Order: sequence, then C-alpha cells, then structure tokens
Amino acid sequence: MILDEVKEAFVKDLMKQGKRSDERGLLDYRDIRVTKGFLPNAEGSALCQIGDTKVLAGVKIALATPYPDRPDEGAFVVNSEFCPVAHPEFRAGPPDERSIELARVVDRGIRSAECIDLKGLFLEEEKVLGVFLDLYTLDHCGNLIDAAALAGMAALTDCKMPKYEDGALVRTEYKGNLELARKVAACSFEKIGGQFVLDATGEEETASEGRLTLSTCDGDLVCSAQKSGRIGVKKDELLNLVDIAVEKGAMLRSKV
Repeated sequence: MILDEVKEAFVKDLMKQGKRSDERGLLDYRDIRVTKGFLPNAEGSALCQIGDTKVLAGVKIALATPYPDRPDEGAFVVNSEFCPVAHPEFRAGPPDERSIELARVVDRGIRSAECIDLKGLFLEEEKVLGVFLDLYTLDHCGNLIDAAALAGMAALTDCKMPKYEDGALVRTEYKGNLELARKVAACSFEKIGGQFVLDATGEEETASEGRLTLSTCDGDLVCSAQKSGRIGVKKDELLNLVDIAVEKGAMLRSKV
C-alpha cells in the first residue's frame, strides 16, 4: 500500500537522525499501565496498556486430564485472540499465524522460566488442574508481544486458586493465590534502518526489517528468545540487547 510506503520512508528518515516520531529515545518504552483484577468473574485478570496498545488477560482454573506422557503434571495453556475492533487488519474467525505466534511467545517465556510448578497442580490419578491463560488484543498500536506478556504475568499473579473438594472445584471458596516461582517479562526489539528500537509503534513496525524478542525473569536471566523476519543479529549486538532486556525486564516486572 502507498500509505505504508510513506510511513516506512518517514520512519526510516527519522531513524537516520536518531529520532522517533513521539520523541522517545530508541530504547525507551511508552507509558505503561497495569490494572489487575479487571474481570471479577475470572480467577485472575489484568489489563495492560503500553502507549495506546491494550491487551486484556484472563486466567481460568479448571479440572483437566493429564497428558499421557506427563501423568503427574497439570496443564498450562495460552490462547490469543485478536479482536476485530483492535486493528483494521484483524478479522473475525479462527486464529491466524500472528495470533498463534503471540500465544506461543508468551507461553514459551513463562514455561521456560518454570514460573508454574506443574507437578503442584496434580490432584489424583487421571485428574489435575489446568491453568488457562487467555489473551485478548483490544487495541493494537504496536508491540503486542510485550503488552501481552505483561498482561499475562499480571493476571497469573492475580490468580486465586479455587478449593478442590469431593472431586470438584468450589469456585466460591479459595485456598490462596497461584504459586509462582518467578516473574517473566518480554522485551521486543525491531530493526529499522540497521538500528534496533524498543517498544515499536504501529508505524515503526511497518518499517521494521525484523523483530527479536528476549524474555527475562527474576535473577537477571534470559529464559527465551524469538526472532521474526529476515534480520541477522551479530554477536556484539545480541549481547548488548541482552543487557538492555535484563534492565528493562526488571522495570516491567516491577509493574506486576
């Protein structure tokens, strides 16, 4: 589209000058707001807003049958839905590849950091608890991954565990919060005109050559990485981005 080409040229021209259209530094986030307990009927929920990007996360605890190869472990599942009102390109229907990628990146960060003790969700033979995290994109103005990861982490910290009694869950009684070993945050870098920028806007993503997402957890550890697009990342670039992700990740986790 001609409009996209104009946006790309505008963004790249600013990048040559080391500038961004909203006057942020190349490695600065937009304003971040996290509201926990947003949905009263969910076991846990949170609304995350980064700039004008908004993602709502909800957690549901349910009884589940364990996987055959892991009979003593509970289940953790992340789903993502792009609401059609969130962006002109989003359509109603089954998840597309972007929605699936978003869910997988968020899932990988939480799972790789071993935030949830899945063995602690075991109840009895052939019966475990499932933790189902649903992500809803309400407004897409760039950097969905970081917003979704933060919303998901906040919702998990807000999650209350219903009481299990006589083979059923008592949703009117809770035995405490979901136990989490650590918190995770994702930092996504877009490469534009040979430079990496953090927390890209929608316009900047139009001009992006590719993205690298680094998830970090408590202890200043990198727990997962995801690269999209055809960009290459040199060793010194990667080490620098890891340092930035560790610093920014600590800031993001402080929000939850």
